[in-house]
Amino acid sequence: MGRYVIRRLLQMIPVFIGSTFLIFFMVYALGDPVAALFGDKAPDPATAARIRKDLYLDQPLWKQYLHYMGQIFQGDFGTAFNGQEVTELMASAFPVTLRLTVVAIVIEIVVGITLGVVSGLRRGKSVDTSVLVLTLVVISVPTFVTGYLLQYLFGVEWGWVRPTVSPDAPFSELILPGIVLALVSLAYVTRLSRTSIAENAKADYVRTATAKGLPRRRVVTRHLLRNSLIPVVTFIGTDIGALMGGAIVTERIFNIHGVGYQLYQGILRNNAPTVVGFVTILVIVFLLANLLVDLLYAVLDPRIRYA
Repeated sequence: MGRYVIRRLLQMIPVFIGSTFLIFFMVYALGDPVAALFGDKAPDPATAARIRKDLYLDQPLWKQYLHYMGQIFQGDFGTAFNGQEVTELMASAFPVTLRLTVVAIVIEIVVGITLGVVSGLRRGKSVDTSVLVLTLVVISVPTFVTGYLLQYLFGVEWGWVRPTVSPDAPFSELILPGIVLALVSLAYVTRLSRTSIAENAKADYVRTATAKGLPRRRVVTRHLLRNSLIPVVTFIGTDIGALMGGAIVTERIFNIHGVGYQLYQGILRNNAPTVVGFVTILVIVFLLANLLVDLLYAVLDPRIRYA
């Protein structure tokens, strides 16, 4: 197992370099960060040249990237155009989005897998049809429509929750935004679980366990569910990074100052250090989540061994 983890970590290095260089290239080569500092006003050529030299923007792009990566390994992600360190923005944004992601993942796992198991065990019946129709509706409706609708009903019309989230963003205020963020992924988890359960329910090992007289609950939880969760775990693992980076719409609706909000502000203002810094951390989250998923395979299926 240890050799496998080391090998996977080494494989992450070229993926990390390639993805971060691509982001760096798109942000710095396709835009002008110095012009973004001055807005609509044209900068003085001498001033612009001095700023480019101070920001290391007068060097070739590959040298800029090497300089940036050297700063990252020293814990310096640069300075945003408002004078605030990018690490300070990360320190305030990532904990909020992490709590929101935890709420969304928990809802996605508990509700999605439960509905998938119930639907898969009753394939072709009215419960199965209802779940399929419901998940199709959830997938079809855009997130901003669902978000504003639930915000109006639960926050404004009925007053059950706060329509917006306070700056501290405690878990109690993140339940409704977590539901909005998790809905589409929840629908996919439900469908994946349902399909996997329905296929494995006819497998030989399930019939053997049933023939031995094992209780149905044990057959489902110990045998059927564990083998059926592998594609679901794969989806959830890749969805962790997607939820953290794709929460822009949800965070805008509920006024949550997290990663999505900072990325939106950075893109809107062409704030290159903020965008590149936040995306770099999200790349690391994606890579670590995929490694964790691969390790969970061996837990779910004892036949899987890593050398």
